[in-house]
Amino acid sequence: MQKINFALMAVSGTVAVCGMANAQEVQVVKIGHVAPISGSQAHYGRDNENGTRMAIEDLNAQNLVIGGKKIRFEIQAEDDAADPKQGAAVAQKLCDAKVAGVVGHLNSGTTIPASKIYNDCGLPHVTGAATNPNLTKPGYKTTYRIIANDLALGAGLAFYAADALKLKNIAVIDDRTAYGQGVAEVFKRTIKTKGVALADEQFTTDKATDFMAILTAIKAKKPDAIFYGGMDAQAGPMLRQIEQLGMGNVKFFGGDGICTSEIVKLAAGAKTINNVVCAEGAASLKKMPGGEAWKKRYDAKYPGQYQIYSPYTYDATFVLVDAMKRANSVDPKVYTAKLIETNMTGVTAKIAFDATGEIKNPAMTLYVYKNGEKFPLN
Repeated sequence: MQKINFALMAVSGTVAVCGMANAQEVQVVKIGHVAPISGSQAHYGRDNENGTRMAIEDLNAQNLVIGGKKIRFEIQAEDDAADPKQGAAVAQKLCDAKVAGVVGHLNSGTTIPASKIYNDCGLPHVTGAATNPNLTKPGYKTTYRIIANDLALGAGLAFYAADALKLKNIAVIDDRTAYGQGVAEVFKRTIKTKGVALADEQFTTDKATDFMAILTAIKAKKPDAIFYGGMDAQAGPMLRQIEQLGMGNVKFFGGDGICTSEIVKLAAGAKTINNVVCAEGAASLKKMPGGEAWKKRYDAKYPGQYQIYSPYTYDATFVLVDAMKRANSVDPKVYTAKLIETNMTGVTAKIAFDATGEIKNPAMTLYVYKNGEKFPLN
């Protein structure tokens, strides 16, 4: 029997497998993912990372050849802990590591400062979660968003409160983050145009758990509803404390930051969960092009971990690779220019971008909770 020698050689991320057949080059291409994997928002981060990992597995199953080389994608997952400074440090780390693109970040407060760093090093990033409109205002050619921004979310909730529920007096709380403050400002502006009174305005932080003082002040104003700009880690305890203060009939509004499965657990049995109306910047899973089938696969791989954004991080990964394929290059200097020409149908929607990097024709869905489950209203 003839002895066959195989040599495994790695040069600049390229692996060559040599034998009797011609050498086949496999180029390892790393895609960065950033979200909070530690802290009170870790459940969002795990969900987002799962979506990217699932996309990379599906892409690798396609045995893609780009630039004459077989490509194997790998994830470089980073934790920004929902902290702007850590988010900026992680962005610089990914630039220095020369990853091919980035999916993320989760929070507007981390994504906005990171976007400048990515722009300065020429690294494209696609977020499926950060919704503050200011993200795309600088006009960076490296920044893209595949979810509706807060202008849609805040306004949609305000219209529903005024037109469908006929509410007249609403208090607003925000957590002072770029996301929470941004979506709350849009909601406030819009309810004023609808003739709804701003009953009270209070502030907290994205680390707080005790809201009794601000809720007691709000209670004295006898609002029909409370709007909270922030995340579920605060909204859950807030719902418990609203119930403790005897405000069981007060509606509770919020953006996609509270529109999770986790909020049911965080509310810990409070009946006020049934007063929640929240919004997501896309179609419901049932109305997404591939939502229900994708969700079944996700649940099989990551049981009990689904929150909100993983379908979008899945699509964001495909958006990056679709541009690479059309450019026939994994080099950000080459393929970034192709991102603005994106025209693909993903799991979540038909994805195309306007000149600022915002998704064209974004959908928005309102949700309520019944018996511990989230249901779309539209």
